[in-house]
Amino acid sequence: MSEQQETFLAHLIELRDRLIRALLAIVIVFVCLMPWAGDIYDILAKPMMDTLPAGTNMIATGVVTPFFVPVKVTMMVAFVLALPWVLFQAWAFIAPGLYAHEKRLALPLVLGSTLLFLLGMAFCYFFVFGTVFKFIAEFAPKSIVPAPDIEQYLSFVMSMFIAFGITFEVPVAVILMVKAGIVDVAKLRESRPYVIVGAFVVAAIVTPPDVVSQFMLAVPMCLLYELGIVLAGMLSRPSPQQEAAGETVQQLAGPAAADGEGEPR
Repeated sequence: MSEQQETFLAHLIELRDRLIRALLAIVIVFVCLMPWAGDIYDILAKPMMDTLPAGTNMIATGVVTPFFVPVKVTMMVAFVLALPWVLFQAWAFIAPGLYAHEKRLALPLVLGSTLLFLLGMAFCYFFVFGTVFKFIAEFAPKSIVPAPDIEQYLSFVMSMFIAFGITFEVPVAVILMVKAGIVDVAKLRESRPYVIVGAFVVAAIVTPPDVVSQFMLAVPMCLLYELGIVLAGMLSRPSPQQEAAGETVQQLAGPAAADGEGEPR
């Protein structure tokens, strides 16, 4: 077996070990949370329950739905709680193959993107859900008694969490595009009108058909785009050491250029 094949197999074995450790952490957290699976679902359902009429509960149309839906929610919470360990395993796998300057950029981006995704989920849970559900309850006819199905509610909540989590990744996407040389900061500033229109189009597609949720997704997207421009401008700005080195090169090149002008061709 060649050295290249041995190296490839070693990487596969390490990847397998890292995946096992990450999955094991999720399973351990999941098993520890299972006794409180019902309470965890009640916390997730609280924004909806607060807007339902008094004495009204959510329903389950499936035979095993009352068991599997809380289990799915608990699994999602276990993954979120184990996410730092999962990211550490991913970082430990890719870090040896990175240069020093790549490590300095990659680690903050990984941590920042994770934090932003969780902030997007928190923003959706604490602010968006209550506002949207209240708007829907007030808009619904008085002759209708809402009784949401818990499986459909979970599907709605998951789609909203993913939509807002990805939306909060906009600054990271902007920074990566600038650092990769795909676009510069000046071009990003010029593209503001198109981004605003695109934000409202995306919000209209991924959110329920109400104006409130669309605005609550589109407006943060535009603000986060501006934040990404600011951060990208700060990161692309040359450091004082680089500016000093550039000035030194210019000073050294100046006399040489002046001497060259007087030489006969």
